[in-house]
Amino acid sequence: MRLGRRSSHQEEAQIDLTSMLDIVFIMLIFFIVTSSFVRESGVEVNRPEASNVSSQKDAGIFVAITASNDIFIDKRMVDAERVQATLEHLLLEQPEASLVIQADEHAYNGTVIKVMDAAKGAGVKGIALAAEKG
Repeated sequence: MRLGRRSSHQEEAQIDLTSMLDIVFIMLIFFIVTSSFVRESGVEVNRPEASNVSSQKDAGIFVAITASNDIFIDKRMVDAERVQATLEHLLLEQPEASLVIQADEHAYNGTVIKVMDAAKGAGVKGIALAAEKG
């Protein structure tokens, strides 16, 4: 009589990761939904530095003024004479929107003043100038 050897085939323990993946995806969705996004004008400008800077919470319209004094509203280049009309059109969509001007530190003050005057003429209630905290 021959005794057969018992082969020891042990199954390896497996960990079910389904529950953990569900939790990770739920957390990912939660963080994406609750995170606040920083809106920018879409145009690269070198903002001047300021020591007393506060954040503008309800900014709805962004105007960028480049070093060559080109004016961009919502990532589109706008002629200086069309700034007020463009802002009036945007205010129809967002009546309570405030305006943030992101002017390059080498932009002319006259261009910034023209944009501010056009914004006041269009009926913008709040105007802020963007600066880097320094």
